[in-house]
Amino acid sequence: MMPRVCSIFATGVMAALFGSACAGAGQYVWVDEYRDTGSRPDTAYVIGPGDVIQVRVFNQDQLSTRARVRADGKISLPLLNDVSAAGLTAETMAGTLQTRLKSFIRAPLVTVSVEEARQASVYVSGEVMKPGAYALDNGTGVLHALVNAGGVTQYASTELIFVLRQDGPATTRIRFTYRDLIRLRGKASTFKLRPGDVIVVE
Repeated sequence: MMPRVCSIFATGVMAALFGSACAGAGQYVWVDEYRDTGSRPDTAYVIGPGDVIQVRVFNQDQLSTRARVRADGKISLPLLNDVSAAGLTAETMAGTLQTRLKSFIRAPLVTVSVEEARQASVYVSGEVMKPGAYALDNGTGVLHALVNAGGVTQYASTELIFVLRQDGPATTRIRFTYRDLIRLRGKASTFKLRPGDVIVVE
């Protein structure tokens, strides 16, 4: 039998966070026992690659700019050249820029806003036909994401399907079986994916 290959098609922090997902069943919670803590709407939006952000420097139009965050998580700004944006909130980035601009202008006042948010996506990896990132439509479930990825391969362990989810500072591994997904049994049929979730088929 061909050895199973587990590939996480996430980059940067996502790859580091979920790179150990191929170590077998490990610690997990069954989907029927998982308690969804919600998407935490009170949490400030975190900038990421693909976002379009507006940087305004009060009374300094030549330093203001509108730019899309590159794959390396940075944008280019006058005087400062490449600056990091990914992983920061708009408020945090504004404060960082104000500090750096003090070397060039007196008492800079900077505001940062997200003008165009990146498309929400989930990652499907492991024993599927087309691993990769897929757009997350409202209400997308695990079975829908697996279908988008071309379905599971003949080497897939249909008892070992996991959703890796960042719940605050901790990562939760939520276990599914393919049988429950296709038969619409239990909470597997109503489970909704969130942006950044990673689906791993072992």
